[in-house]
Amino acid sequence: MTVLDPPAGLRVDMQRNRMLLVDAAGRLFGAGRSATISEIAAEAGISSATAYRHFASVEDVLAAYRFQVGRELLEFSRMAEAAGLELLNAVCHKWVQLVVQHGESMVHTRSAEGYLARVRSGAYYLTVQAEALERPLEEACRALGIQHPGDEALFLWNGFFDPREVCDLIGSLDLTAEQASARLVRTFTAALTGWSASRT
Repeated sequence: MTVLDPPAGLRVDMQRNRMLLVDAAGRLFGAGRSATISEIAAEAGISSATAYRHFASVEDVLAAYRFQVGRELLEFSRMAEAAGLELLNAVCHKWVQLVVQHGESMVHTRSAEGYLARVRSGAYYLTVQAEALERPLEEACRALGIQHPGDEALFLWNGFFDPREVCDLIGSLDLTAEQASARLVRTFTAALTGWSASRT
């Protein structure tokens, strides 16, 4: 997995502690547990005081974890040789695999602010995801013969591929990651086409 980029100028020991905290939060929440900063620090083997020097809240640690996963998706998207709808399929399938792999740790990053508002305000853990989807969405719109609706496409994508909904779909319908991804992509592209038509 790609390591979360620490703030510029952070000492090596501080970088290590930050990474330990992010990984510890992933393990705890991924196992279906809720945890406080103190519990995350204990899991990471460092003091609570040190943990609070890096993160003000559990939500901040989980956002860093979500960013880490987003970086993995971005690397996959950049390396993918597919094009058009095939590229969208590949990147969406990779995302579903990542959601399954990281489990509950992916569903705790919640905000009172909506997804599109957070993307537009530059929420870093969503910005990396948006970057990973930029080329797949552009190529999908071209293949579908529709005008790209900009970040509204991200809004639609999130409606189908939100980790909580992916986990629910797989668990409730007993689908494999491949089956869930295929259904979601087909439905998303239909929604994207309809959304584009409604804007003209």
